[in-house]
Amino acid sequence: MALPVSPLAPKTYPEIAPVEGVRFATAEAGIRYKGRTDVLLAVFDPGTTVAGVLTRSLCPSAAVDWCRANLSGGAARALVVNSGNANAFTGTKGRESVKLTAEIAARAVGCAESEIFLASTGVIGEPLDASKFEGVLERLAGELADAPWMGPAKAIMTTDTFPKLVGKSVAIDGVEIVIAGIAKGSGMIAPDMATMLSFVFTDAPVAAPVLQALVARHTQTSFNAITVDSDTSTSDTLLAFATGKAGIAPIVSLEDPRADVFGDALRAVLFELAMQVVRDGEGATKFVKVNVTGAVSDESARRIAKAIADSPLVKTAIAGEDANWGRLVMAVGKAGEPADRDRLMIAFGENVLAREGERVPDYSEAAASAYMKGEEIEISVDIGLGGGKSTVYTCDLTHGYIDINGSYRS
Repeated sequence: MALPVSPLAPKTYPEIAPVEGVRFATAEAGIRYKGRTDVLLAVFDPGTTVAGVLTRSLCPSAAVDWCRANLSGGAARALVVNSGNANAFTGTKGRESVKLTAEIAARAVGCAESEIFLASTGVIGEPLDASKFEGVLERLAGELADAPWMGPAKAIMTTDTFPKLVGKSVAIDGVEIVIAGIAKGSGMIAPDMATMLSFVFTDAPVAAPVLQALVARHTQTSFNAITVDSDTSTSDTLLAFATGKAGIAPIVSLEDPRADVFGDALRAVLFELAMQVVRDGEGATKFVKVNVTGAVSDESARRIAKAIADSPLVKTAIAGEDANWGRLVMAVGKAGEPADRDRLMIAFGENVLAREGERVPDYSEAAASAYMKGEEIEISVDIGLGGGKSTVYTCDLTHGYIDINGSYRS
């Protein structure tokens, strides 16, 4: 099913620098799609550390289970990703499939199976025929290159309408450190750790425990701060690989000031990738930022912001360019968090619509309606009870979402 490119897609794509110690190749393995790449093999130099966060769904995919078991080792030599089949809810066959995939990849790369990381995305409940990787991964291992990054970004897409990739560099000890990231995600997006699939690569020498702490920390304000449809994927996987090829002393402690410098750049990559996922929300026409302040705690603010961002009534009102602040009142009230109706302040952009439990006297329907016609909408709600604050990013809900998901397996 060919989908039109999201109107919120980037107008241009960055030229991302190679990451020393990372090479990759893609292929068509016929997993589900015809005429498009659906397998990515990335290979890392010896000494590469790995960290990651995985879905907390109680129905995880077989690939998620495989990664969870191997992350504790902290070392990686290869990543294999396929699109078209999530290998989730596939029982014993799913476990056998990831085992065979890892065996094939380990032979092709020349490493231990425990150093292979796997990710799958696509239809749930259908067995993944890992024999399709026979020959393919061996061939890819002979075609590896360090650029361009557009190939890997496209190979992991499912209902995505555009590839998602980000590159950053930061100077540490006078040396330029490179961080590159790719992601996929469009629907089934309400991450409970990461997005459906996202992979970050850097040449920085970062010890696995430090990398793990930084990935977990900065996921909270990036991938864990987005929602498209309130549904958490069975396959959510975010993995970060650090080759250590940059010529600086290793970062082995969070107390090292360089850990914060690297962490800030990592956060920027994760945030931009997460925003691209929202902008490619299935059927989306508007990008929405929901700010909640004045809650009793940051966690309370986050839950209220999520209630607003997940609300079909709020999202369809935005799609219809209707400044219906009553739906925000509804969402705050249903969140199950401390709130006082008579202290609420609600605004769309700079247009304050309600304050202290009622519509403001100088409310302008015309100004609010004009604001709602834009592609980017900012909603602000102040609870008036404390200093807690949070921001969640989402998109509108249009008939396009129904069209895509009503025919997803067709």
